[in-house]
Amino acid sequence: MPVVRLHGPLKRLAGGQGEHDLQGVDVGELLRALERRHGALAGWILDERGAIRPHMNVFVNGERCGEQAALKEGDHVEILPAISGGGASTSTWRPSGADDDSMGAQR
Repeated sequence: MPVVRLHGPLKRLAGGQGEHDLQGVDVGELLRALERRHGALAGWILDERGAIRPHMNVFVNGERCGEQAALKEGDHVEILPAISGGGASTSTWRPSGADDDSMGAQR
């Protein structure tokens, strides 16, 4: 039976449980079973067509894959939301109240 590992907000939506033993012949079937078991996850990983959402990364035994990837006994499936944000900046962040001297700047 494959083991699914959830991280971050997905783990919270699954009641704080990070590991799940589920049946599935492929990743799509496994993720649908996960959504049935934990209704709060519905729509977060799979879209309305059953495809993995673009901001979700699914790995089987360390290899990124799609919903058609076949599974076998003992496979490890990791589901990781993409991390994004921030942007290019021309300035250096400093904690409030910090000046150049406290940051070790050379003059």
